[in-house]
Amino acid sequence: MIGHWIQSHRDLTCVLLGTFFGLAARLLMLRSDYRQYPAHPHGLIVNLALGMIAGALGSVAVPALYHNNYTAITFLSLAAQQFREVRNMERNTLTAIDKQELVPRGAAYIEGMAVVFEGRNYLAIFTALVTSLAAMAAVWWIGVIVGAFALGCALFFMRGKNIGRVAEVEQAPIRLDGPNVYVGGIYMMNVGLAPDRETIAERGVGLLITPKNGNSRVTLANLGQRQAILYDLSTRFGVYRDDGEPTLIPLAKLSLETGQLAVLALPREREPELAVEAVRNVPLLESAVRLPVPANRKQLNGGSHGENRSRRNAEQG
Repeated sequence: MIGHWIQSHRDLTCVLLGTFFGLAARLLMLRSDYRQYPAHPHGLIVNLALGMIAGALGSVAVPALYHNNYTAITFLSLAAQQFREVRNMERNTLTAIDKQELVPRGAAYIEGMAVVFEGRNYLAIFTALVTSLAAMAAVWWIGVIVGAFALGCALFFMRGKNIGRVAEVEQAPIRLDGPNVYVGGIYMMNVGLAPDRETIAERGVGLLITPKNGNSRVTLANLGQRQAILYDLSTRFGVYRDDGEPTLIPLAKLSLETGQLAVLALPREREPELAVEAVRNVPLLESAVRLPVPANRKQLNGGSHGENRSRRNAEQG
């Protein structure tokens, strides 16, 4: 009986399967973690509604194209436009929230989160599209298998890199030389008030982030990536300060000689070992990733003919 209904309502079956797997993909990719975004419950409802819309758009396109209704491709272009608006909405919301944070996320972190929210909606469309296509081309249970495989692909692509992939993180001692504060030999700042120096000596946690290669040095030098590290640390462990206390704000300073990044944090919960692990798990911002070493090597080995000729002439001369 059920099999006969599925055969007689093949298009509807494809749409329902695609929508279900598209929504499932968005649900699996939805995380409300220590950053508390999206918030419970309304932020989750908004993103789940967008996931259902994405799944429906991706699944409806397949039966429409199967019946030679080529104008259905406009559904996908409409979805792309709507999800660009979602990206703008997420950016504006996070920017407004950021003004109320003791330690802000920063523009680069916000842009990265907005891009992630937009991209995950496209992954939901992809999951729904391939599920509906498999169910239309074969049978419904083939669509279920392909949908499960597409869920695995969506989960794989949602995983990003973190600081631990590009740098070594270790605890470093905090040293006060009069009003000057050092973390692992890297000068951080000048603290004039004695109570603030006592607070830093008592509650401060020093971390030293050492890049693994030249590309990592450029990434750690990015101001947006540094702010993301400070924000994640402050969100996980709290921050021992109030508004109007600039000397107690977490700080990250770069050593120009070694490329090491020193971090000075004043967490409310002082757990240095967990702080090291937290920094290792800080997401690597796409806007902070640079690859100067491969670029320079490529130019050196395969530059333009004029550059290679000039280099050979210089070497021969």
